[in-house]
Amino acid sequence: MPAPPAHCSQAVQQALFCANGACHIIDPPSFQPHTPLTDQNIIELIERSRPGLRRGSLLVADAVLADPAFAANTSLAELSARAGVSEPTVLRFCAALGCEGFTQFKLRVAQSLVLGAPMAHSLLTQEDAPSVVATKIFDHTITSLDWTRKALDRGAIDRAVQVLLEARRIEFYGYGASGVVAIDAQQKFPLFGVPCTANQDSHQQLISASMLRPGDAVVAISNTGTTRSLIEVVRVAHERGARVVVITGSDSPIVQFADVTIIVETLENTNIYTPTISRLAALVVIDILSTSVALQRGPAHLAEIQDMKKYLAEKRVSGII
Repeated sequence: MPAPPAHCSQAVQQALFCANGACHIIDPPSFQPHTPLTDQNIIELIERSRPGLRRGSLLVADAVLADPAFAANTSLAELSARAGVSEPTVLRFCAALGCEGFTQFKLRVAQSLVLGAPMAHSLLTQEDAPSVVATKIFDHTITSLDWTRKALDRGAIDRAVQVLLEARRIEFYGYGASGVVAIDAQQKFPLFGVPCTANQDSHQQLISASMLRPGDAVVAISNTGTTRSLIEVVRVAHERGARVVVITGSDSPIVQFADVTIIVETLENTNIYTPTISRLAALVVIDILSTSVALQRGPAHLAEIQDMKKYLAEKRVSGII
């Protein structure tokens, strides 16, 4: 990748990226996301880029730098009002920083605040030794899960637990990494105390959804919430009268068919080596739901779970429960 032209000032050089022999200022909306800039601490990136920004983007940058905590928790309309610019100007500013929308921009600002250190410190490289990789992955995972914990809507958890407590059966739906979470949820069916299924095939999911009735429940897991086939399955389940719990990363299209929506915000890193934090966070939410349901079913149900564990212990050499 060529360096920026030597005649550029240092500030401008820091606000440029070069590809195929051409350099581009990061302010225009043509800046492409998923460049190496997406792995940097976004607060530091804004500070370095500030001298080369156009007036509108400069106003947004100053508003963010003046109060990063506000920027991490505000709405698009509120940030544009504080900066004194239009909402499209804020969106162009976000795109120039490599963010795919305002939500990702807020998460990256929050990530910068939570980590308190440049993202480069946790960025994995091919030169990292296994011991360094271990440290970086643990640090990144712990920090990200802590962010998810703080942002989690406890009221939504309570409502979802009530839906599952009242369900006659539960269907878990998900694809890819979310499909792994669905399988893990189905494995915990003794805790839920009712029959549970986790079909991976889209046709099987549609068939099962079309056979649901009032009194049944669906837990649909999708970090993006934009997978068309999953949205279709959830729509059918909703129309059949089943109650739907959606676990997703944002206020995504799939939530339109949800009775309860659990937003699982994560500090997802786009680096290809980084573990999928959204999957880990969703697994934790499943643990929360299954354990909460088991506890609320009372002593008799817990006694059954204990008996189940005794039978499993007999399969082990140690005999330990």
